[in-house]
Amino acid sequence: MPSLSVFMDVPAAQKVDGSLLKTYQQDEDTNKVFLAYRVCMTNESDPWVSGVVHKIRQQIAQDPSLNYEYLPSKGMKSFIQASLELLFGKHSQAIMENRVGGVHTVGDSGAFQLGAQFLRIWSRGAQVACIISSQKEPHGLIFKDLDYEVHEYSIWDPDQLCLDPILLLNVVENLPQGSILVIGNIIDCKLTQVQWAKLMYTIKSRQIFPFFDFPCQGLNTGDLEEEAIILQYFVSQGLEFFCSQSLSQNFGIYDEGVGLLVVVTLNNQHLLCVLSQLMNCIQVLWLSPPAMGARIITSVLCNPALLGEWKQSLKDAVEGMILIKEKVKEKLRLLGTPGSWNHITEQTGTHGYLGLNNQQVDYLIKQKHIYIPSNSRINFTCINTHNIDYITESINEAVLLAKDSQSSFPKSTPSYLE
Repeated sequence: MPSLSVFMDVPAAQKVDGSLLKTYQQDEDTNKVFLAYRVCMTNESDPWVSGVVHKIRQQIAQDPSLNYEYLPSKGMKSFIQASLELLFGKHSQAIMENRVGGVHTVGDSGAFQLGAQFLRIWSRGAQVACIISSQKEPHGLIFKDLDYEVHEYSIWDPDQLCLDPILLLNVVENLPQGSILVIGNIIDCKLTQVQWAKLMYTIKSRQIFPFFDFPCQGLNTGDLEEEAIILQYFVSQGLEFFCSQSLSQNFGIYDEGVGLLVVVTLNNQHLLCVLSQLMNCIQVLWLSPPAMGARIITSVLCNPALLGEWKQSLKDAVEGMILIKEKVKEKLRLLGTPGSWNHITEQTGTHGYLGLNNQQVDYLIKQKHIYIPSNSRINFTCINTHNIDYITESINEAVLLAKDSQSSFPKSTPSYLE
């Protein structure tokens, strides 16, 4: 009698993501382009790596004194301290008051998994997680797996072609009391002082717990301090929060999965209690974090010369992003493409919205073999000197065809979720 598999009732899982990439990989067209990679790319279509990383990898490989024992559950102490100082500043009042701490995690997803699990245990009133982030889908899965009611929002206004602070405020104002607010990079969401004050008041009065998604400090503007201002502002307002700090992208060590769950509390006693409970969760999740990425980052952040070299590499990468966006906008202008394209250069970082509607996106994918998400949020570093003419000419075609068929441009289109 044939034996029955214990896995016979296990169905194939529904594809979480990657369907766009899979379609691209199966496409045999020689002109195909994929504009949705997560990482920063070079002009040669390779993942960007900070030059200082290669130097440190060689030094580590040749260091006979290194101890390859398991790291403590909390992680590498020097890495945690250096990472916190990168976020809040070396002379941060909160750090000096010992009310800011962190736990070394397995990438940013590890930080969210750890933080969400802690909140599920110790913040039992929180039943809803609201996610405003470019990584809505993976973060949402983590919270859904822990039985949270998850709501995902986009604050991109397709009519005004910008991140809308009013949309952000409306989302927060309508959250249930005690919700968790997962909030990604909103550096391009230009809040006035009055709007910032209103946001703070709403978060405090509705007892909303902020959980920041901070994946690539320095790769938006090239200014590490400027990009961390929002976190420092929340600290100055006396708010407690978690922050997932990923250091893989801004060093270019994507395969290392280096992250930190940052914890900000009102006092040191609360911090110590939270960290102790996080240690218990870690015992179940991964016990000990990987060391190599943390060694590379700590070696850079704790060495003034290497730190300066790394900062310059970030500025150079950002200048390259700005240049490619300027070229895209200018080529569209010279082609006479209908509509305003200023929003391309007004957005910072590797990723940004093209401002195309569903019909135009569909045309690019099916007719031009240019693969972009349905909300037209692309990785601009995937555009280079080899493909920029083809891409801009194709965008022009898509817009003109849409204009001819609809007799107007641009059409209002919903804020598609990733």
